[in-house]
Amino acid sequence: MGALRSILVRDLTIAMRRKADVLTVLFFFIIVVSLFPLGIGPEADTLRTIAPGVMWVAALLASMLSLGRLFYNDYMDGTLEQMLIAPQPLGLLVMGKIIAHWLLSGVPLVLITPLLGLQYDLSADALLVLVAALLLGTPILSFLGAIGAALTLGLRGGGALVSLLVLPLYIPVLVFGAGAVDATVSGLGAEAHLALLGAGLLLSLVLAPWATAAALRIAFE
Repeated sequence: MGALRSILVRDLTIAMRRKADVLTVLFFFIIVVSLFPLGIGPEADTLRTIAPGVMWVAALLASMLSLGRLFYNDYMDGTLEQMLIAPQPLGLLVMGKIIAHWLLSGVPLVLITPLLGLQYDLSADALLVLVAALLLGTPILSFLGAIGAALTLGLRGGGALVSLLVLPLYIPVLVFGAGAVDATVSGLGAEAHLALLGAGLLLSLVLAPWATAAALRIAFE
């Protein structure tokens, strides 16, 4: 746990020195979400209908925007190679990097979502469910994205390849995340969708770091 904490603190410290990278993801999310009400118009029923999908697609794209930097800098300066030969389990070290990625790219999106949701005339219950769904779903995006980032590490055109690899994996998260808000708006209840997101998060937490570690070893062979 000391190694995981060290990796987490290290990545957060480096990110604070490069605030532009963190702010780019946040501003991208804000701009994408805010453009739809301007383009579609002020019709409240239409905005409430499209809000869950727009929010989730914007969060998905914003998360992908930072995947290329997840391992690349450590790969270039040799840090990742030292992690491969460290006595600590590589999967544990990778988990620290993924958690740091989520704290920098996912948590800011969750925090700004209630304010952006007001543009779509969402009710308080719908906003609460949207935040809960993003809180469960955005870590899954980081865990799954890390696998794609590791598989394409060092490859030419890796940014395009990682998009092709992770987008199909993101679809269930998108469907259940947006479906939770839709179910709340229609009065059906979002418990089933949130439970599925929670199950997906537990599976990702257990399996994704070790799959990412195996992909990193393959990338270095």
